[in-house]
Amino acid sequence: MTEVLDLAKRLIAAPSVTPATGPVFDAMEAMLAPLGFEVTRFKRGEGEEGSPEEAVENLFAIRRGPPGSKHFAFAGHVDVVPPGSGWASEPFEPEQRGELLYGRGAVDMKGSIACMVDAVAKVPADAGTISFIITGDEEGPALHGTRALIDFMREHGHQPDLCLVGEPTSVNRLGDMMKIGRRGSVNIWLEVEGTQGHVAYPHLAENPIPKLVAMLAELDALVLDEGTDWFQPSNLEITDLEVGNMAHNVIPAKAEARISIRFNDRHSGASLSEKVGAIAEKHGGVAKPIISGEPFLTPPGEFSDIIAAAVKAETGIDPEPSTTGGTSDARFLRAVCPVIEFGLCNATMHKRDEAVAVEDLEVLSRIYARVARAALAV
Repeated sequence: MTEVLDLAKRLIAAPSVTPATGPVFDAMEAMLAPLGFEVTRFKRGEGEEGSPEEAVENLFAIRRGPPGSKHFAFAGHVDVVPPGSGWASEPFEPEQRGELLYGRGAVDMKGSIACMVDAVAKVPADAGTISFIITGDEEGPALHGTRALIDFMREHGHQPDLCLVGEPTSVNRLGDMMKIGRRGSVNIWLEVEGTQGHVAYPHLAENPIPKLVAMLAELDALVLDEGTDWFQPSNLEITDLEVGNMAHNVIPAKAEARISIRFNDRHSGASLSEKVGAIAEKHGGVAKPIISGEPFLTPPGEFSDIIAAAVKAETGIDPEPSTTGGTSDARFLRAVCPVIEFGLCNATMHKRDEAVAVEDLEVLSRIYARVARAALAV
C-alpha cells in the first residue's frame, strides 16, 4: 500500500456527513502534526440562531518557513454528502477493487486532501510556509466553515500568497481542467398572497396562482446575457413550485416558487435580486433572495502557469482553464488571495459507488508537490 493510498483510506474511514466533526479531523491532525504542522481546530455554529443543530468543525494547520518566505495554502473540505443506499461496498469502509478505491469522499474530496498531505511531506520545511485550510461545512450551508477560517487567518495574520483548492475539476482524465473562476449563485423564494375562497364563488376570493404563473413566465423568458470571454451565459432556472392545496374546491391563499440563478461577472447578486424583486412586485408578489456567492476570476497568469506546468510534467497534457460548474469555497477564499481549483476526476462525485483511480492519487500527489515548490519559489 502506498502512503497516499493509506492516507485516503484513513480519511474515507472516518464518517463525516456534513456538517463534519470529530474523527475525520482527528485523522487530519494525526497526519499533519508529525510533518511539523501546528494544528488549530475550532467549532462554530452550535447554539446560534439559524445554525445547524450540530456545530461545524474547522482546521487550520501551518508549517512556517524562514522569515519572509512565501506562504502557499492548500484548501478543501472533509465533509461529504450522505451516501444513500445501494452501494456495492460500505461507503465508509474504503475498499480497493482492481485499480479503483471506493468510498464516499474518494474524489470529493478526501482523495485530494490525502494527496495534499502526501505532497507536503515531499516539500522541504525551509522552502517556505505551507498551510491547510480545511472545513467540515462545504457540502452544507457553508455558513460556519471557510468563512470562519478566513476570520481566523485574518485575526492571526496568516495571509497566504496563493491558494489551491482541491475540488475534483478534472473531467475525462486527471489534469484536463482547472477552475480559474466560478459563476455566482443566488436563490430567490417567490411568494404571492391571495384570498382563500370557494371555487364556485371566485368573486369572493383572489387566486394567487395566475399571478405567480405570469411572474414565472416573465422570469423564464429573461435573457440575462450572452456570456463573456471567460464565463458562460448566466442562467435562471425555476427549481420549485408549491401551492399545497389539499382541496379541489378551494381557491388557495398563497402560491410559492423558487428560482436559482447562476451568473457571470456582468451581474452581482444584489443587481439580480433587485431585478427579480421588481418583476415579482409587478405581479403582486414578493421576492426573498439568498446570495450564495459572487462570480470571481483569477486571470490566467503566473499561478495558472505553475499549475499547468506541473500537470504537463506529470501527465503530458495541458489543463484547460475553465469557469464552468457549480460553486465551491473558492468563492470565499478569493477575497484572501489568488485562488485556483484543481483536483481529481469528477465523474463519480456525489454518486453511489464513488471511486478514485489509485494511480490518479499517486500522480496528483506529485502534481501538488510540484505546485507547492514552484509557488514557494516565486
